[in-house]
Amino acid sequence: MKLRIIGGSGSGKSTLAQALGERYGVPVCDLDRLQWGGAYGQRRPEAERAAMLQEVLAQRDWIIEGVYYAWTAETFAQADAICLLEPPLALCRRRVIRRYYRRKRRGAGHGETLQSLRALLRWMDAFQTRNLPAIRETLAPYEGKTLRVTKAMPTGDILSALEEILL
Repeated sequence: MKLRIIGGSGSGKSTLAQALGERYGVPVCDLDRLQWGGAYGQRRPEAERAAMLQEVLAQRDWIIEGVYYAWTAETFAQADAICLLEPPLALCRRRVIRRYYRRKRRGAGHGETLQSLRALLRWMDAFQTRNLPAIRETLAPYEGKTLRVTKAMPTGDILSALEEILL
């Protein structure tokens, strides 16, 4: 199984990827781990990031989740199925804010600050008008293997819809 999950911040990518990974015993790759290096907000060099992505793509099975599309075009071509998560922006914003405070309570904020949270919320607004249309255009050639989720759905329902494509 090769599955690519894409969507904006707070869309449920990580939750869905983990559920699928556990259900099928498939390794999950979070593209943020490839994009970002050591310190919070520090990008990894492109060559290093590309090499890491190639290691993931060389595996027999994978689930790749992340918002990135420009440098990950090959993931769409190689995927058996693609899941585009685009629930309402208000829901995504609530999830991101809740996640921020949950991480802070646990002491696992990864260097996040209120300032970085505000910046992420602004980026999410721009994502809707700039990135999401570009992602849809990028995925157009793969319409037959793409599941678009445009509303909040239980993970189990998304899993069932994906299984129709995958199995």
